[in-house]
Amino acid sequence: MERRPSRKMFRPRLDEMVTSIRNNIITGNLEPGQYLPSEKQLAEQVGLSVQSVRKGLDLLVGEGLIVKIPKVGSQVVDPAEKGAVTIRLGYSPTIPDDADIHRLIAMFHREHPNIRVQAVPLGGNSFEQFKPYLDNGMLDVITMNYDSFRQFSERGSLDDLECQQRKEELYPFLSDAFTEEGRLRVQPFVFSPLILCYNRSHFAERGLQEPNSSWSWQRLFECAEALDIPNERIGFHCYFSSAHRASLLLLQRGKAFERYGDGGLKLSGTRMMEAIRYSRHIYDTIPSLPNSLMNWDVQKIDMFRQGKLSVILTSYFILNHLRESDLDYDIAPVPHFGEALTVLLMIGLAVNRHSKHKEAARKLVDYLTGSEAQLFVRQNTCSLPARVTAADWSEPGRESINRPSRFSLFREIIPSYRLFTDLNIKEEEYRKLINGLKLYWAGLENEETFRSRFEAAAPAEPSVP
Repeated sequence: MERRPSRKMFRPRLDEMVTSIRNNIITGNLEPGQYLPSEKQLAEQVGLSVQSVRKGLDLLVGEGLIVKIPKVGSQVVDPAEKGAVTIRLGYSPTIPDDADIHRLIAMFHREHPNIRVQAVPLGGNSFEQFKPYLDNGMLDVITMNYDSFRQFSERGSLDDLECQQRKEELYPFLSDAFTEEGRLRVQPFVFSPLILCYNRSHFAERGLQEPNSSWSWQRLFECAEALDIPNERIGFHCYFSSAHRASLLLLQRGKAFERYGDGGLKLSGTRMMEAIRYSRHIYDTIPSLPNSLMNWDVQKIDMFRQGKLSVILTSYFILNHLRESDLDYDIAPVPHFGEALTVLLMIGLAVNRHSKHKEAARKLVDYLTGSEAQLFVRQNTCSLPARVTAADWSEPGRESINRPSRFSLFREIIPSYRLFTDLNIKEEEYRKLINGLKLYWAGLENEETFRSRFEAAAPAEPSVP
């Protein structure tokens, strides 16, 4: 008897098949006019049903990469036919989950049949990864988060990004963040604040009040202790060593970095050093995890989905991993020390100034930030579209995925959004700080050594006369 793949395995296998075929077409391993294996052969190769394989091939048809010829097979398309323009969209690893980008591309192709979009997966989001692709004109459009935008700014490379027209339909705080010297360099696409996500049944089981906007960190730790069940589940655990999670505590407790007269960052005797010290205290008090779970970002959502973890610090983007589950979960604002602040994450779309097809590239960006695509993101993912009316969409009874009941929480907490640059620190300085903090938080470096080493290494800026 044929064993069908579980729902949990179905999506990754299908995505892997589609991505593999797409990449082989883009790189020329599959040439125009060549036929793919039959649907039955593909199904056997990847362990899916013929019907599932057919759905995957339909995505490639929508992207204009293949055409289905009845009773013959699926043939790789020659972009030169019909005078089509081909542009390349470079995207970071999370974008398929964050925005279902391949279905959006298929929608774009239906509206613009003479523009072919080749989606090119990239290994990360750093300046060093992006820059060669842009300089060589290998990518026409690229997804870019705020950290990457700051890297381009600090390295004097913003002119590699084409100026774009500001859209009043998008949240202004997103456009403001991607604007420098009055020029919008990256068009906002999707965003999310950091939030708490929790298992409602665990709170009900213990008779505990669910998290709300008044929660302090101490209140969270007390509830986490009550939620703990030895050898069964952990109430709350979070590694604050990622840049975004670290900035949350530093913003809430330290506010902003002070500087010496020569521009170098100051830690000694500052409120920020107290915040860093408190962060280490958290590491000393939260439960430790076995080495088998040290790859925390990979394990966290699976542990939460399995009921092994009651509360996580996360984002709307990560909720996409729960959208097909039947878990009873909800969200709440992050705890604070008296003033509610959270970290804003955002992803935008940049047009390469060196692109030979800027007009087509702009049309893709306009479409992805337009009403149809943005509403699609809102209706089919847990990510927040940059377009105000799309983010505000709500139609009871039409929900097709598992969302938290407090999904609209993001609107209530907009005044609490902050960026890591509100810490009065540059992106390069902040990355160096995080690397040093990891040693300090792990107990591998004492406070005096960390402080003196970091202050000595901080790049000094010339003082303003």
